[in-house]
Amino acid sequence: MNKRIFLSIIVLITLALVGLMVIQVYWIKNTIAVRQANFTRSVNEAVSNVIFRLEKIEMAREMKERLDILKDEQNVPFVTDSLSVKLFREIQEITNRADLEKFFNKYFLTRDIFENILLNRPHRYVEQRLNYSLLDSLLQDEFNKKSINTDFKFGVFSPLRNKMVIISMGVDPTLLLKDGFAFTLYPSDMVSERDYLVVFFPNELRFLISQMWGLLSISSLLMIIIILSFTYTIIIILKQKKLSEMKNDFINNMTHEFKTPISTISLACQALSDNDVSKTQDLYDTYIRVINEENSRLGVMAEKILQTAILDKGQLRLNCEHFDVHEVIRDMVKKIGFQVEIKDGKINTDLKASPSVIYADKMHITNTINNILDNANKYTPQKPQILVSTENARNGITISIQDNGIGISKSNQKKIFEKLYRVSSGDVHDFKGFGLGLSYVKAIVDAHGGSVKLESELRKGTKFDVFLPYQTNKN
Repeated sequence: MNKRIFLSIIVLITLALVGLMVIQVYWIKNTIAVRQANFTRSVNEAVSNVIFRLEKIEMAREMKERLDILKDEQNVPFVTDSLSVKLFREIQEITNRADLEKFFNKYFLTRDIFENILLNRPHRYVEQRLNYSLLDSLLQDEFNKKSINTDFKFGVFSPLRNKMVIISMGVDPTLLLKDGFAFTLYPSDMVSERDYLVVFFPNELRFLISQMWGLLSISSLLMIIIILSFTYTIIIILKQKKLSEMKNDFINNMTHEFKTPISTISLACQALSDNDVSKTQDLYDTYIRVINEENSRLGVMAEKILQTAILDKGQLRLNCEHFDVHEVIRDMVKKIGFQVEIKDGKINTDLKASPSVIYADKMHITNTINNILDNANKYTPQKPQILVSTENARNGITISIQDNGIGISKSNQKKIFEKLYRVSSGDVHDFKGFGLGLSYVKAIVDAHGGSVKLESELRKGTKFDVFLPYQTNKN
């Protein structure tokens, strides 16, 4: 995929995701605002009902007190009944002027009672008129009717005295005045200075959110799914892009690696079949040896690819046997030693492990050691100095292979065991290979229950520590 197209897709998906998140947040804020408006309206209605009930309670109490006094002084028992019904009946029973005068006396007396209650109330402070428990009970009752099931605090503020004269326990008066709902108490009073009932909900936001918890949960879950899906998609695309590049690099390297021995074999065959070339036994032997060497080289490369395919399919089966790992190391050192000496280098051994016999797959362990030694020689361009050593570890042997080559950077050390991965060197390919060797090493060592450790520094060499247990659990 073109890099510009890929980046454009990422940007578009990111913008779409951000847009969805902004719309979602805007929708949630609007929903909370609507819920808050409904909550405010419900609180206003509930507290208005409480204030109305307080006024009725106080008026009934005062009327009863006045009527009790008037009954004792003026003998007017009718006012304790339903006044409208009583007055209507009185009018129906009037038969003469004396009865009419008596009725009007009762009417004006009743009017005077209500005027005295409404206009001539004795001045009392609001804390004397209100009962804390009654107010708390009325508020709780009205809030329950409105389904406002959250904790609340309240207080009564007197502007004339500039203080809270009644207040709930454990609440800050400043917070109550700042964030509370204020309502006028006893609005029917004919006084200039009013007292205010202030109600505060400390958990208002939590209560509102709890009412829309289901919607918020679904919304959050969908957003998380979208974000994770987007992230996963980007990761997969990046991995696919990386694998595509590695595959192309692998095909190019494989073509190059196979082309050389095939060309050599082709030239040798042409020389042997050319009638113009004089044939001698030495010439035959030389060309046949070249053909055999290049054929063996092709076989090794093909075997690496086949083994990698087997590992990928999970079809690896270990043919374990007892063998001396030191003998394998000596054979590999002898084989690689010729190539090291050509570069004016030297390979040394320090085999201290005892016992050195392990139960493992000899072919795969041999290939593992050969791959590491081959890399040590390959990535040391001049005068390689390679040291192969062994030592006993708990329940196994540690094989260390150290070189003085170009080394591996910290960033590449984490990826060096990945299949097809090769350290990037720009467009220059100074070192041949498929990028399969170390991934094969890691897979084989893991299959034996061992481990591989890497220590390396640029331009100072590399050291591989391979731990192999004495006894391998056969697959």
